[in-house]
Amino acid sequence: GAALAQAAPAPAPAVSAPAPVVRRGPRIDALIDVIATLALDARLSGEFIQAHLPTTRRAGTKPFLIEGLNAATAEWEPPAPGQQYRELQAGLQLANRHGALNEIEYSEFVQKLQPFADSVGAAAEFPDMLDVVARAKELDHFAMQHDAQLAVQVAARTAAWSVAYLQQACLKHGFVPGSVPGRLVMPGAEEGAPPVLVLSFDPQAALAEDPNGAMLQVATLSLDIPQTAEADNPFDTWLKAMSTLAVELDAALVDEAGRPVRPEAFEPIKQDLENLYRTLEARDLAAGSAAARRLFS
Repeated sequence: GAALAQAAPAPAPAVSAPAPVVRRGPRIDALIDVIATLALDARLSGEFIQAHLPTTRRAGTKPFLIEGLNAATAEWEPPAPGQQYRELQAGLQLANRHGALNEIEYSEFVQKLQPFADSVGAAAEFPDMLDVVARAKELDHFAMQHDAQLAVQVAARTAAWSVAYLQQACLKHGFVPGSVPGRLVMPGAEEGAPPVLVLSFDPQAALAEDPNGAMLQVATLSLDIPQTAEADNPFDTWLKAMSTLAVELDAALVDEAGRPVRPEAFEPIKQDLENLYRTLEARDLAAGSAAARRLFS
């Protein structure tokens, strides 16, 4: 018995599975990008591809992305060091809030991508320009019909606020300084998500040397509907924030024309929002999805 016990193999050391790679940043999406294929004769390393990428990945007002088909995982991804790729593709965004992709921008994309293709030994195939521009116009038309941003102005009733006072009051209620001067934002639930709400005010005051000296009379509280998932209840968050800030700052809520408004006055919009959410979902552009965030940017 003892000999048998001795011969039993020692338990293998526990091998922890590698953590799944978390994908950050935008990805090519056939729904909102025109895709050019770059066929390769041989596999290329991520380092080699990265060394030859175009210095700017923008054609006019439209961003473009370059991805590789990972030889090991058969997944499309941004080229990464230590990986081998057997095919490449580039996706140029068809529309954003600057409008539809036009012929000049598409030509610029081709002019930037062709030298890259040549430098890595890829055969580039570009879709027909007229088809692309027609698709871009259609997508842009849809986006314009279904874009929604809600805003209300928070106006000081009596004394103006200093920038420091406004920031202090808002930080208590979940706002943090934005990356742009004159913006306080309520961050989205997931890391890297766009803000749910933005409170914007005079950027000149934000840049003043003395944050206690620069005075403000008004700030705008806005909600960008396509940027946040419906499940996160951004509309209710917006209504609650305007009520809270009105009390906290001793402020009146007014529309763009300066007419007083109450949070309850926005209740009828709920049905319109419901319809908008359903329409975006039907087009595979649900609010808060990566594609919607890119299209409505």
